[in-house]
Amino acid sequence: MIRRAFLRSGAALLASPAFLRTTRATAQTALPITVSSYLLDRTEALFDGRVEIEGTQATLVADAIGDMNTAAFSGNGTREITELGLHPFMLAHANEGFRDYALLPIPLLRQFRHKSVFVRAGAGIEKPEDLRGRRIGTPGYSSTSLTWIRGIFEDEYGLKPSEIEWVQSVKDSSAGEAGNISAQEQRLTEGISVTTGTPGLDESELLLEGEVDALFHAGTPAAFIAGDARIERLFPDFRAVERDWFERTGIFPIMHVLAIRRDVAAEHPWLARAVFDAYSRSKMLAYETKDRWTWATDMLPWYSQELEDTRALMGRNFYPYGIEPNRKTLETLFRYSHNQGLARSVLTIEETFLPESLGFAENV
Repeated sequence: MIRRAFLRSGAALLASPAFLRTTRATAQTALPITVSSYLLDRTEALFDGRVEIEGTQATLVADAIGDMNTAAFSGNGTREITELGLHPFMLAHANEGFRDYALLPIPLLRQFRHKSVFVRAGAGIEKPEDLRGRRIGTPGYSSTSLTWIRGIFEDEYGLKPSEIEWVQSVKDSSAGEAGNISAQEQRLTEGISVTTGTPGLDESELLLEGEVDALFHAGTPAAFIAGDARIERLFPDFRAVERDWFERTGIFPIMHVLAIRRDVAAEHPWLARAVFDAYSRSKMLAYETKDRWTWATDMLPWYSQELEDTRALMGRNFYPYGIEPNRKTLETLFRYSHNQGLARSVLTIEETFLPESLGFAENV
């Protein structure tokens, strides 16, 4: 049974009375656990009580990814189940011997990344190859998003990280949503040029001040959101570029994954499957909402067309859980991390994911 608590979140949705309700467990044998993750369309049914994690009395905590990473990797991970950044977890596992948590095949956050490259207007950067020899700003060099972008640009356009002068910003204009940057996202590697931008300036301010020519950024820089004409996307029609890339590769980049404490999984071997099934059911309810109602609740005028186009390209379950539909995506990021000199070894699914979860599959 489930008891919900909302400790913190940057999302205004958390303030809605519809989500601030509590139910009390009645079964005396229910396992008390704490689960931390973002409140998203695919987790909403867990937070509002429509879906329960069978056999548990679960407290759900809405938190930011940077803070969830820091809690887990610092050794202070008290939460039995937590959302984590995929690449920070990989670096902690490969380089620091981190074994407190194991991953579950529940990728909670995914994003295509061509949209995440911004350039200064008038800098003469028209195509990816024009970035060679330029200064690129970033708030977190070894974050999951940046590792994906560098890997994609090397695979697709032959642009190597060593051909760029990297500038790390001390501030991140999207930090309010992401929380604090973890140590794993600040890791650097030999053979690249890295400097620190002017203290007090965030990444979009570095671009506007001319300190960098482009940005690789997980979020959307504040200056772009504000409509400043001095910052542009490298790929104005990023949707077409990303759809083409998916058609050719079958990769839908994973940013965040759910994880379970290894000691808890060993003591309660049924728990991992119960969590997987609950998260899958919650996501299926989100799909139903998209079909039945989101066309009205979402302000986008062509929402239904976008949903239909996505399913035509990626299938009805376009956000799949389980290892097999995500194997190529995971192994690609494992390769990128090692090739970029970040992870000391090429990680494998078998060593990073909870062994008994390798065969989990959704009932769709």
